[in-house]
Amino acid sequence: MNAMSAPLPGGVGLSHISAYEWEAADGVCGGSPHLHLACTEAYVVTAGRGAVQTLTLADGFTETPLEPGSVVWFTPGTIHRMVQGGGLRVTVLMQNSGLPEAGDAVFTFPPEVLADPERYAAAAALPAKEGPEADAAARRRRDLAIEGYLTLRAAAERGDDAPLRAFHEAAARIVAPKVKEWEPRWRDGALAAARRTGEQLTALAAGDPAHLAEARVTATGPSRRGGYGMCGRRDEYELPGVTLPYYGE
Repeated sequence: MNAMSAPLPGGVGLSHISAYEWEAADGVCGGSPHLHLACTEAYVVTAGRGAVQTLTLADGFTETPLEPGSVVWFTPGTIHRMVQGGGLRVTVLMQNSGLPEAGDAVFTFPPEVLADPERYAAAAALPAKEGPEADAAARRRRDLAIEGYLTLRAAAERGDDAPLRAFHEAAARIVAPKVKEWEPRWRDGALAAARRTGEQLTALAAGDPAHLAEARVTATGPSRRGGYGMCGRRDEYELPGVTLPYYGE
């Protein structure tokens, strides 16, 4: 049996994040602001304290406290920044497993970076998976995202939503060439999981329990600990149909 035949419930992705403790230009410690274009994301807080800063057209800037037991989720288009308050540890559940790692997430880099696909790709990439070089590059990437984010936030707080709308348009242009590659991930993951449920309901309505005979248990552990994610150090599960690593980051 391959991993695609036993996805996590609903075809979600799973990772564990320890929020970055690097101080940013605004004196706050935390991750790289970004948004997802086709995926809802959920935080389940398991340890520590902190917050998630969000920026949307509907609600403007908000900051939601994070503490053990908190569950916070946000839909596509929500710029989010995980803020460290002390020992923050979050389990992340991601809709459409595989899409964020395939490029669904876009950093809030300044407009001149977003306008140049090659420059954006270079700024988003990490030269190594671990070590001092990766650490320094991840911090530079975070700081560049903060630069663009603070401009967007300041405009929103003045009541000017034009920069945020322009960012949405730039993000859509960045991901447009990748969408065809995303479709098989979605069909084989989240869509296939939903279809299986439909088939099972049809069978049960007919009194047919045949699929119950196929029940099995799958167990695994992180294939990589302490990787450099967008929000912080990331424990990831490198399994097809579960959560892939952030290749090229």
